[in-house]
Amino acid sequence: MIIETLKRHWWVPVIRGIAAIVFGVIAFAYPGLTVATLVLFFGAWVLIDGVFRIAGAIGGRASDPEWGFHLVIGIIGIIIGFLTFRAPQITALALIIYIAAWALMIGATEIAFAIKLRREIKGEWFLILMGLASIIFAVMLLWNPIPGALALVWLIASYAIVFGFLGIIFGFRLRSLPTLPAS
Repeated sequence: MIIETLKRHWWVPVIRGIAAIVFGVIAFAYPGLTVATLVLFFGAWVLIDGVFRIAGAIGGRASDPEWGFHLVIGIIGIIIGFLTFRAPQITALALIIYIAAWALMIGATEIAFAIKLRREIKGEWFLILMGLASIIFAVMLLWNPIPGALALVWLIASYAIVFGFLGIIFGFRLRSLPTLPAS
């Protein structure tokens, strides 16, 4: 059953959330980051997120019929992370498109997963909020793709911190779910 798998892997969204918060705090602490440095920090965050998405997908493959989809999302995240490391001299516009594409993908995935879980657990709305935060962030980036460098850093940092806290809350809510009797 997917709920038992989620409960066993409650730590995956917690670690993803911690990585997001660390990225956000670093971006706020060093607002003068160059685009190349921001690309490297973003790449590290997306790589970590992708690795833990893959871990969650593989760990849940016995009970989640859609584990392959989650695996693909993790692989895409890793690819985007590697692309950012491969070309750190990337332009700001390309970075914005990478980040927006990743955030849209993550947002849609989180909302779809929350809808799937809504009848099985309480607190799925944290996952919906994570998805909405991701989609709003992506739309904001695409709506005005050339904001000032400082505004871009603050926008990315704010998104990462909000996403991170929601992920941690969701993970601990999963951990607190009651264990279901074996059927």
